[in-house]
Amino acid sequence: MTAPLKPPTQLPLWVPLVSQHDFEAASYTAVTAQGVHVTFEDGRRRLCAKSGLWNANLGYGNARIAESIAKELETASYLPLFRTAHSRAIEASKALLELPHHQFERVLFSTSGGAANDAGMKLARHYFVLDKQPDRKLIVGLSGSYHGLTYGSQALSGDELGQAVYGVDRRNIRHVRFDDGGAELAHLMQREGHRIAAVIIEPVLGSGAEVVPDAFVNALLKHREEQRFLVVADEVATGFGRIKGWFASDEWREAPDVIVTSKGLTNGTSACAALLIGQRVIQLFDKNEAVFVHGETQAGTPTTCAAILSTISEMKRLDHATLTQRVSEAVNKLIAELQGIPGVGESSGRGCMRGILLRTKTGSPLSPNGVLAVVRRIHQAGAIVQPGPGRIQLLPALTYTQENFEELHAAIVDGLAKAERDGVFA
Repeated sequence: MTAPLKPPTQLPLWVPLVSQHDFEAASYTAVTAQGVHVTFEDGRRRLCAKSGLWNANLGYGNARIAESIAKELETASYLPLFRTAHSRAIEASKALLELPHHQFERVLFSTSGGAANDAGMKLARHYFVLDKQPDRKLIVGLSGSYHGLTYGSQALSGDELGQAVYGVDRRNIRHVRFDDGGAELAHLMQREGHRIAAVIIEPVLGSGAEVVPDAFVNALLKHREEQRFLVVADEVATGFGRIKGWFASDEWREAPDVIVTSKGLTNGTSACAALLIGQRVIQLFDKNEAVFVHGETQAGTPTTCAAILSTISEMKRLDHATLTQRVSEAVNKLIAELQGIPGVGESSGRGCMRGILLRTKTGSPLSPNGVLAVVRRIHQAGAIVQPGPGRIQLLPALTYTQENFEELHAAIVDGLAKAERDGVFA
C-alpha cells in the first residue's frame, strides 16, 4: 500500500531547490545576519561557511557598504540604463575596468550570474553575425559546470539540472571535459571549430570546486588563435578575492574576451552582475555601429553601482589579497585536520573555494542524498556549509578569524560524527 503524501510546509513562500514537504522552517528560516553568523527562527546562531551564496566575501552587514547604498537611495533611488546612462554607472564601470590584470574596454551591467551568461552567449553570436559568420552559433561549456538557472545559462551548465524536464534548448550547446589533457576539446575543434562562437569556462567550477588546469586554459587560448572564437571567463564565483587577486583569469597568459562577474561584486547586497568586454568585441560593434539588444530593468541602478564602488573601496582598505591568502592557508589547515575522520576523502578547489570529498565505507563517493544528510547534521551542529557533488564545499568570508575556524572545525567534526552514527556513510 502506498504511503500517504506528507502535507507541504505551510509557508506562503515557495522555497527554491527543496521539496516543500520536508522543509524544516524553524531551523532554515533566517532572521538576521551579521559578520559571519546567521541567526535563525529556532533561536540558533550558526556560523556561515559559504559567504551567503559565495557573495558576502567581506561578511554580512559591512557598515561602509550599507552607508553608501543608503546615501544613494536618497540621491537617486532609481535610474534605468535603457537608452540612457547615469553618472554612477559610468563611475562604477571605470572602477571595474581598472581592476583586472588584463585590459578590457567597456562594461555591460546585468542582474545575476545566470542572466549575465545569457548576455554573454547573445553577445558572442551577435559578434559573428557582424563578422559575416552567422553560422557560428555553438557555445561550448565544461562538463560539470554551473552557469545559472535562467533558460540560456541552464542550457550552458554542464551539471544535470533537469534540462530535459524544462525543455531547455541545447542544440547549439556543447560540453567538453577539462581533465583529459584537452583531448575532448581538441576533437571538438577539429570537428566543429568553424561553428563555435564562444567557449565559456569557470576557472574553478562552482559545482564541486574542481580546478581547471592551466594546461587546459593554455590549450583553449591556442585553439582561439586558430579558430578565432571568443573566450569568456565566468568569474561569477571566482572573482573578487575568492581565489586570488581580483579575478582568477588575471593569471592567464592572455586575456579572455569577456569576464562575467557577480556574487562578490556588491558583497551580496544587490542583484548585480557585469560583463567586462575586451577590445576585439568592442571594436567590431563600434565599427558597425551595432546595437546590442540586451537590457534588464534593475541592471546597473545607482544603488547597485554605489554598492560596487564601496565594495571595491572596502576590499582595498582591508587589503583583500592578504585576507585571501590568510583565509586560504587556514582552510588548508582545517582540511588537513579533518583528514582521517571516517567519511572524509581528498579535497578539491583553490584559494577560499574548496571542496571536501565524502566517501562511504566502501570508498565510493557519497550519494547526493548522503551529502545533504551530512550538510543537515553540520547545520544542526552550528555551521552552514554548501552541498556539492559527492562533497561538502567551504567558501568562508575573507574576514574569518582563527576563532571562526575553530568554531567551524568543531561543527564539522560534530556533524560528521552524527552522520557516522546514523549510518550515512554505510
